[in-house]
Amino acid sequence: MNLNPSNKDLVKRCIQGDRYAQFDLYKQYSRAMFNICLRMLKSRDEAEDALQISFVDVFKNLEKYRYEASLGSWIKRIVINNCLTALKKRKMHFESIEEGHIQIADEDHARDNGMSELSVAQVKSALSELPDGYRTVFTLYLFEGYDHQEISEILEISEATSKSQFSRAKKKMRQLLEESI
Repeated sequence: MNLNPSNKDLVKRCIQGDRYAQFDLYKQYSRAMFNICLRMLKSRDEAEDALQISFVDVFKNLEKYRYEASLGSWIKRIVINNCLTALKKRKMHFESIEEGHIQIADEDHARDNGMSELSVAQVKSALSELPDGYRTVFTLYLFEGYDHQEISEILEISEATSKSQFSRAKKKMRQLLEESI
């Protein structure tokens, strides 16, 4: 991976303890990382805590960064891991199913029912009402771009469980959004 020379210099300066460089790095990535925390944890206070812990981890481990992925991806992984740790402390619950019993709705059959006019606030509100397990898989798959195999490895669940959690999360989101119309 070819890192932007200015970012490479920024990483080097951060490792050397340059507080201005650390603040620049924080400013560059904190808003996007906070949004991930907020989507996963749904509590502003918990999201702020996870973000703070994540950036402490980033600065503590920056010299381990090997430039194999983009800096943003590396930081995002730390943020997601800290969010998962916070969720595990809350005893996140996944409903497990057997591989042969999975049934996922076809994307082409999504109903509109007036949902094309939804506001961001309505979607955020519905997302915050999902159970932790549903919300975590939904966020990792839909917003963060992980596939079900990656999610199963990250959360230490089966791929079938990841798929079912996502399917159930979509169904619950649709229900919540239809109620808000």
